[in-house]
Amino acid sequence: MSATHDQTSIRPATPDDVSAMLTFDAYASTDARRGQFLGESVDQQQCQVAVQSGVVIGYVVLTYSFFDYGFINLVVVAPGYQRQGIARRLLLAAEARCTTQKLFISTNQSNLPSRRLILKAGFEPSGVIENLDEQDPELVYFKRIR
Repeated sequence: MSATHDQTSIRPATPDDVSAMLTFDAYASTDARRGQFLGESVDQQQCQVAVQSGVVIGYVVLTYSFFDYGFINLVVVAPGYQRQGIARRLLLAAEARCTTQKLFISTNQSNLPSRRLILKAGFEPSGVIENLDEQDPELVYFKRIR
C-alpha cells in the first residue's frame, strides 16, 4: 500500500464536510441542487468521506432508492487525488455499509474511467437506461454482497 493509502481514512460525513465536498465536485459548480442533495445525504447518514491530513478529498453516497436495494449515487474524488485508489476504497466502504443483498451503481457509457473502476471493484453489467443523457446511455452494474 502506498503512503497515500496509509494516510487516508474513510468516515461518515458531517455537515461541516459539505462545503469541502462541493469545492472539488465539478458538477456542483454548474448545478446548485448538488449542494442540497449532499446536505440531505449527510443529514440522512448516507455519505462517507475520504480524509487525508485532515482534508476531505473524496466522498461516496449510498442510498436505498433503487428498488429498495443499495445504490451508489455518487463517488467523487478531488482531481489531485484521482487514480490513487481512493474511489475504490470509497466503493468498498459503501459496500461494507450496504444492508441489502445486492448493490447497484451506474455511469454514463462515455465515462471510461468510471466503467473501469466499477468493473475492477467487482461489479457486473446489469442493464442500460436510455434517454437520461442524450446520446450517452447510462450503464447499470450490480454486485451481490451477501
